[in-house]
Amino acid sequence: MKEFVDAWKDVDRNKVALLLSIVPGAGHLYKRHYVTGICLLIGGNLLVAFVAILLAIATVGISLVVVPLLWWVGVAISAYGLEDRHGTHHWLHPWTQKAKE
Repeated sequence: MKEFVDAWKDVDRNKVALLLSIVPGAGHLYKRHYVTGICLLIGGNLLVAFVAILLAIATVGISLVVVPLLWWVGVAISAYGLEDRHGTHHWLHPWTQKAKE
């Protein structure tokens, strides 16, 4: 188990966020962008589904593939390029705070 934990510490968190973005918003949550991740998971995915269905009438169904694909790629690239906030939220990691002298 120790080998697994040591290997996980050396993993590139940008690539993990990119892979987790198979579910749009999960990569943002992994990089500790909680508000953005929740908004993408709930609101963004519903909005993309609505737009794709609405455009399907005008595009003879092509938008049912193109719009979600573009959405997925855009969210994945965004998750890859975001700054990693892991360990910066001290209210989530109170044991890492140093005592004030």
